[in-house]
Amino acid sequence: MKRSIPRSLANKAIHPVTSRDTSIDTAPNSEAVETKTAPFKGAGSAWKSGALAQSQAAFERSREVLCQDILSGRHEISILPEQVSDPLGTDRRSDWMTQEAFQSLVSSIDSNGQDTPILVWPEDENWKPDPLDPTNVANVPFVMLTGRRRHAAATQLGIPLRAILAQSDTRQAENSKFEMLFLRFRENEERENLSPFERLLSIGEMYESLVVGEQKLTAVAFAKRIGVHESLVSRARSVFGAQDEILNAFKNVYDMSFRDLQSALASLETKPKSKLQTKPKKLSVRRKIGSRNLSVTSLNGNLAIKVAGVPIDQQRLEELSDIVASFLSNNEGGQQSK
Repeated sequence: MKRSIPRSLANKAIHPVTSRDTSIDTAPNSEAVETKTAPFKGAGSAWKSGALAQSQAAFERSREVLCQDILSGRHEISILPEQVSDPLGTDRRSDWMTQEAFQSLVSSIDSNGQDTPILVWPEDENWKPDPLDPTNVANVPFVMLTGRRRHAAATQLGIPLRAILAQSDTRQAENSKFEMLFLRFRENEERENLSPFERLLSIGEMYESLVVGEQKLTAVAFAKRIGVHESLVSRARSVFGAQDEILNAFKNVYDMSFRDLQSALASLETKPKSKLQTKPKKLSVRRKIGSRNLSVTSLNGNLAIKVAGVPIDQQRLEELSDIVASFLSNNEGGQQSK
């Protein structure tokens, strides 16, 4: 014969109760009911709390690492072109933005995006990313190191820039200007797009900016430091010192070879420098003595004394000459007009 399990026993198996007064089963607001509906408290809850704490700690550590990666240049940031100032300027020709190469770069960035980040450092050397939102650098001012063409292209296109920060030891170097110039030069050397004139200008500017104590490096030591042949250093210094004269004298300076520039420098050195003919300045002093007018004039080193209506004999003229001679003697020949 088929036997069945009583419904009361089945309910007890599904909803077990503690050994208390059976009246608690019928009390809707009893402690037993609260026990059934309250959150579970036990080993599982402790495990959850520990897991959450570990996740929070890991998240905090990841943000700290992100801050360090940004400061060390291992993580990119996104900045607007107007956040970047450029006190150093470019070492390229003044009309570089009108050249075909730059226009091609603008088109490439517009179509494909910016391939290489620009290099910057914070205007405030003590700046650090926000520990709660490290990649948010809105309104933080930066200084341009490399990437002027990319910066100009982004400005034209009205798009943000991919950027990384220079190493902190570079930012805090004793001669930070040289470090900025060297970073600019090194990037251009790698891209191989500087003309001989631009290259020599850049090397000359670096040499003039690099001071060790109160003495400059020797050409050999400087050449070794920046990785160029020492023969370039003297030519670079000459080109940097005479850049305005070269630009005024030669219209095709950016197309010149190193040999052409050497010849140009030689021609400027041998060319006699014209002296400006300045009109001599006339100095004059007038005095009123009684009814007479006294006029003393100096022009081109010549002194003239003029006074009308003065009858004078030889002796008094000699006395007057003695006075003038004494004045000239005391002033070592007098002061000439400058």
